[in-house]
Amino acid sequence: MEISRRIDYGIRVILDLVTLPRETRVSTEEISLRQQIPNPFLAKIISQLSLSGLITTYRGPSGGVQLARPPAEISLLQVIEALEGPIRLNRCTTQPDLCPLEDRCPVRDVWLKAQETLVELLAETTFDRLAQRHEVSQ
Repeated sequence: MEISRRIDYGIRVILDLVTLPRETRVSTEEISLRQQIPNPFLAKIISQLSLSGLITTYRGPSGGVQLARPPAEISLLQVIEALEGPIRLNRCTTQPDLCPLEDRCPVRDVWLKAQETLVELLAETTFDRLAQRHEVSQ
């Protein structure tokens, strides 16, 4: 398993916005330059993050993007699910009827526990905490 480039870029976008003073609007070009994200790819990510309610977009000369809510209310899980949908380690974790071995599979419980642990960790990891870690490392 590997985190997709889309998720990596989406996380960078939110982190970029978290480092700015609250209510600050920034152009996508600025984000693109700072985070080294190709503009066409960034536009798609911005659109998905906006549709999910994580960021707000503004058009016009004073337009740009900004966080739609405080960093403490945005988790890694929300960003991942906004860009890729629900986390699913294996189809059997969300659709057990698809597997003919469902009731006797020795691995299914491991997948369920791993998914539960991962989702829990990502849900409790908020961007205010990540921003604090970023400040300490600089």
